[in-house]
Amino acid sequence: MKKKILSVFKFLFFLAIGAVLLWLALRGKDLHKSLIEIENADYRWVAVSIIVMLMAHLVRALRWNQLIRTLDIKTRADTTFYAVMIGYFVSNAVPRLGEISRCGILSRYHRAPLNAVIGTVIVERAFDVITMFVILMITVFSQLQFIGDFFGKTILDPITTRFSSNTSAMLILGGGFLLFCIICFVVYRLSLPRLRKLKLFHKILDIIKGFWEGVKAIKKIKHKYLFLFYSILMWFLYTLTIYFCFLSMSATKDMAFIDALTIMAMGSIGTLVPTPGGIGAYQYFVTITLIALFAVEKNTASAFANMVYFSQWFLVIIVGGLSWAMMVVLQKKVKKDENN
Repeated sequence: MKKKILSVFKFLFFLAIGAVLLWLALRGKDLHKSLIEIENADYRWVAVSIIVMLMAHLVRALRWNQLIRTLDIKTRADTTFYAVMIGYFVSNAVPRLGEISRCGILSRYHRAPLNAVIGTVIVERAFDVITMFVILMITVFSQLQFIGDFFGKTILDPITTRFSSNTSAMLILGGGFLLFCIICFVVYRLSLPRLRKLKLFHKILDIIKGFWEGVKAIKKIKHKYLFLFYSILMWFLYTLTIYFCFLSMSATKDMAFIDALTIMAMGSIGTLVPTPGGIGAYQYFVTITLIALFAVEKNTASAFANMVYFSQWFLVIIVGGLSWAMMVVLQKKVKKDENN
């Protein structure tokens, strides 16, 4: 009973976070103007972006197949794809539960140990984190001027104007950051004996260890270059989805592919926030990025973020629901064949 109450509380808590972020994303925007922007969008490009996103999910399934086969489990592309889509479908309701759901479905279908299948997802996510870090570095260096101008005008300029020169300002800021790091390290070392008594501390350590084990497990993959190709192709398709959505609106149609990479990276960071389906967090991160870095009009930025999010949301709901139905049919068929 306590676990059920706790689960409900967690769901409501994360839903509240999503609602707050969605409110922040929409705050100060003219909803009517945003809706007009969405209505005037060229939905032929949106349709193409949805197809590309579906292809990206298929590539994710093919890549996951490689990891599952390290467990000597013979998988099929269709069943793995269904499991991936069901995972997204469940995550739209309960954050992070989708990962467990897709592992559970595939585990039951192939009569495989659940913990082993979950281990493959840890490997997958570990590699995704590394890839995302690389993508973020690429976007930072490619958009260095935009980012420099943004932080210079909004953060550094108000601070540096208080000092006699930029050199003294940078020395003070650098020294302050170094002092902050030293204080954090000292506090951590002094608090370590107490931290070791906390369950949460050990859970965080287990997550870090699991991540590292996941990174090392990549060595076991037979066709490493194919795995790498699938990873690059998947993230390319995710970015292409954003680029095609750019083409659907007059205000964003001249934006480049590298800009789409930036938006994709920021949107992906938003989905890390544990809200149902990333709602609110995705719109917030994409909207502020479009406004701050690319000077997109605020109502257009809000319209774009919501159009991309909900087009992908409907894709997951429709294809995820159909995938669930297909897996039910396939499992019934397997049981029938076993009884015969």
